[in-house]
Amino acid sequence: MRVDGTLTDLAAEVTDTQTTESVTIDSEDGLNILRHSTAHVLAQAVQRINPAAKLGIGPFVTDGFYYDFQVDEPFTPDDLKAIKKEMQRIVKAGQRFVRRSITDDEGRAELKDEPFKLELIDLKGGKKEAAEGASVEVGAGGLTIYDNVDPKTGETVWGDLCRGPHVPSTRMVANGWDLLRIAGAYWRGNENNPQLQRIYGTAWATKDDLVAYKERLAEAAKRDHRKLGRELDLFSFPEEIGSGLSVWHPRGGIVRGEMEQHARRRHIEGGYSYVYTPHITKSDLFETSGHLETYGDGIWPAIRMDEERDEEGHVTKQGADYYLKPMNCPMHITIYKERARSYRDLPLRYAENGTVYRNELSGALHGLTRVRGFTQDDSHLFVTGEQLEGEVTKVLEFIISMLRDFGLDDFELELSMRDDEKSKWIGSEEFWEYSTNALRNVAVASGLKLVEVPGEAAFYGPKIDLKTRDALGRVWQLSTVQVDPNLPERFGLEYTAADGSKQRPIMIHRALFGSIERFFAILLEHYAGDFPLWLAPVQIMGVPVADEYGDYLNDAAEKFRAAGVRVEVDHSDDRMPKKIRTHTTQKVPVIMIAGEQDRSAGTVSFRFRDGSQRNGIPLDEAVALISGLIERKQLVLSETDAVQESV
Repeated sequence: MRVDGTLTDLAAEVTDTQTTESVTIDSEDGLNILRHSTAHVLAQAVQRINPAAKLGIGPFVTDGFYYDFQVDEPFTPDDLKAIKKEMQRIVKAGQRFVRRSITDDEGRAELKDEPFKLELIDLKGGKKEAAEGASVEVGAGGLTIYDNVDPKTGETVWGDLCRGPHVPSTRMVANGWDLLRIAGAYWRGNENNPQLQRIYGTAWATKDDLVAYKERLAEAAKRDHRKLGRELDLFSFPEEIGSGLSVWHPRGGIVRGEMEQHARRRHIEGGYSYVYTPHITKSDLFETSGHLETYGDGIWPAIRMDEERDEEGHVTKQGADYYLKPMNCPMHITIYKERARSYRDLPLRYAENGTVYRNELSGALHGLTRVRGFTQDDSHLFVTGEQLEGEVTKVLEFIISMLRDFGLDDFELELSMRDDEKSKWIGSEEFWEYSTNALRNVAVASGLKLVEVPGEAAFYGPKIDLKTRDALGRVWQLSTVQVDPNLPERFGLEYTAADGSKQRPIMIHRALFGSIERFFAILLEHYAGDFPLWLAPVQIMGVPVADEYGDYLNDAAEKFRAAGVRVEVDHSDDRMPKKIRTHTTQKVPVIMIAGEQDRSAGTVSFRFRDGSQRNGIPLDEAVALISGLIERKQLVLSETDAVQESV
């Protein structure tokens, strides 16, 4: 239940003056509590089997949970089977989760054999400094332990450091759960710390929900962009180049190029100016911006350059540290600063497809969605305070319109607001109030679902994140609109107002795709490789009924190419049915077939990706049909669509 808005165990005492509301097990909060409770059952089962196992942390995560352990030997699939059986016994026993408050010293005494728990106690209140997911165990307040109590004897059979809340009994875990996989994970995410064994699991309100989730996992595995990237020859990560650094093959390059070119056209139409900046810069820039101080661990190590020595080897000119850029914003600021600016110049809208580099841990890398080198479709806008709301409105409308061009249309917004604690943000109350209200007004006016999240804003300003659901219902965070008065202050940016006074502009950071690599991966999985016609690497594949019709299809293909259509003709020795199967597997949206009847009549026949077919289309009409569908970015192409377009 919630008591005065705070999640609390059902066993907690409630006074007459407090308000309560129920939390159902199938709600977001309910599922998180269920999953965290299941993580406790997992940890208890592991320590029953292996009492020497040391406990890390076990938070709930999206669609499930995990728990980290330090063990002498890595877990095996057979270990998972044994752990699941032990978990089933614990669930069946109906142990009660009982909360108990302790002091820090009592915690240290009770958990003296759990080194990772002791470390969390010492880091209590550190939040991010403690460990990802550590908030489920310790916070800024007092410590609590949750005991698992045998309902028959009242004996405490196991316990864990935890803030809670939990379900009342392990029996509530029985509905639908499973263990999924084993992975390695460094303690507190630091590769200098011990590597622990992580067990991932999932838990749901019903068995039907669990079955549906496993079906989604199976479908997601089929759509995995890493798998499709290999099968469709789109991109790769050569070992010779290095982890997290991708190369794009010709077909992948076509899709990426179409994405970038379409976005470029739309940006120019929207009043943006494209700029270009280098991949490397002297340290001064990122010292002024604060990135070296704040994000130093995520920046690649310095490259020492420009040092000069005389013939005796004495330094005559000191060198300077250069860094691969982790973000583009400070460089765009240097363009703004190149000359004096007037209120008449604003808003200024800079856009760049800028490649940046992040020193990601090897264990965090994941295909194109988490890499060390990636290209941001970055935009930075410089506005006056009066222009803020209007400009954010245009930005959000632009983002939504662009994403719909790519076939995404299920959106929601998240407004990150300042923390209540004054030490965690800078600037005036007035700035925070009007900038937050500006973003809120824009979000509400959009008509999209809006979730407000207190305390999640950057220390210098609020932001809006746009999230979308893909074909599997997975939520992806894509675009961000961040209000920033901080960097203009750090770099001393100014413009001359109408009254002649010098004023400070507000900067808006805006990434639409976020990263082109990540957005490509999302689209690849969303479409399961079946890109819409306008994005497909090969839009038409010509397949002659027999070799003698190959030249006719070559001539037909030239007419399509002249209209800007990407077309190839298969002249291999394979039989026609095998060619059709091959190119259908390769996700080509349109197979163009020609035999004697088509050659004699000057027509072609189309076989569409859904297996339907339309025969005997006059060649000029066929070119106009396909060109029109591409130009209008029609996402679905079938026989019915073709007939409608023809009419």
